[in-house]
Amino acid sequence: MGMISEFKEFAMKGNLVDMAVGFVMGSAFGTVVKSFIDGVFMPLISPIMGGIDLASLKYTMSPAVMNGDEVVEPAVVVNVGDFLTALISFIIVAFVMFMIIKGMNKTKKAEEEAPAAPPANEVLLAEIRDLLAKQK
Repeated sequence: MGMISEFKEFAMKGNLVDMAVGFVMGSAFGTVVKSFIDGVFMPLISPIMGGIDLASLKYTMSPAVMNGDEVVEPAVVVNVGDFLTALISFIIVAFVMFMIIKGMNKTKKAEEEAPAAPPANEVLLAEIRDLLAKQK
């Protein structure tokens, strides 16, 4: 029973729960970015590139060997377009994460700039002053 309660304590720590929430949010954000790239960005960039569908760019290293309608040896194909699409998605996700972290750091810096407490000797002198003022 001790191991189960120890695991429960570990699993419910704030950092682990925060990390799990971040992982789920990151995964969902990645899905949204992929949908944006496939459905919006690539169709918009295609006319600029002369009508080429970037996602379907392929380099065939060796063609398929056919015997009639039967494929004897499949083609060796490098899917360059899939890689470029994934690279663009990565760049967008990395940029958004950079902006989020930059905003969080700016918020933390503003919190840290709160006025520091006066030195202990000044606090002590103020207390002595207040005590002397009460005695008069």
